[in-house]
Amino acid sequence: MRETPDELHRLQALLDASLARSTAHLRSIINSERTLTADQLTGVLTGMCTLALSTVTAKGEPRISGVDGHFLHGMWHFGTARGAAKARHLAARPAVSAAHLRGEDLGVFTHGTAEVLNPHGGEPAADWPELLAYFQDFYGPDAFDWDNDVVYYRLHPQWMTAFAPDPAKLDAAADEA
Repeated sequence: MRETPDELHRLQALLDASLARSTAHLRSIINSERTLTADQLTGVLTGMCTLALSTVTAKGEPRISGVDGHFLHGMWHFGTARGAAKARHLAARPAVSAAHLRGEDLGVFTHGTAEVLNPHGGEPAADWPELLAYFQDFYGPDAFDWDNDVVYYRLHPQWMTAFAPDPAKLDAAADEA
């Protein structure tokens, strides 16, 4: 868990507001007994979490693909090859949706905007050195040509919810990890 108290507070406010403005149907599935707090969520979303990431083509057609997601500072971070179709989609249309699913035990759904963290030839995000150190520690410093091969993004969430039918089961699994 890398979140500051302020980041946890913002995440909890987002989770609460997102659920409050959801449809009655969604609230019948995800309610206060079948969701996670920000503290619980950051304790469960550690390491690499596979995301189903949805982008949109120039024709408005949805495209979904898998990416390695890392939940850091209360937001998803993910990367792809600079030449990937999703990188072109995000450069033109940064709106994105992501889902992380663990069978029937956990579903985390996020809609927001992707920010490029290490633009090719541009100014990186202020926290890119910290994030790069994390990614290099996770994948290995020589896993990629970090300047030319991969582009990393931060998903700034406008809406996020977590479904967990048995939060205590996830808490116990996180404690064992």
